[in-house]
Amino acid sequence: MTANIVILDPSAPQLPATESEPWQLEGLRGKVVGFIDNAKPNFNHLVDELAQLLVAHHGVARVLKERKRAASVPADKATLDAVAAQCDLVITGSGD
Repeated sequence: MTANIVILDPSAPQLPATESEPWQLEGLRGKVVGFIDNAKPNFNHLVDELAQLLVAHHGVARVLKERKRAASVPADKATLDAVAAQCDLVITGSGD
């Protein structure tokens, strides 16, 4: 008696290479930086410190802070639209 063994490959297929140049921000001076807080403990403290440093030492014009309602859910469309419209750079984060 012979049995067939099926072997599955769980790896994702490799994406095709793109020919576009990677996006780069040319400095922070005068830019608006956004943070999306994922609602984990202590991230708000980190963001407050980073915001002060970015303005004082790197010339950031303004820092926008948004907060998700929970770490387990994505940011809602209104939040994403707001940061996309107002910010030159957005950082999402986690804290504990």
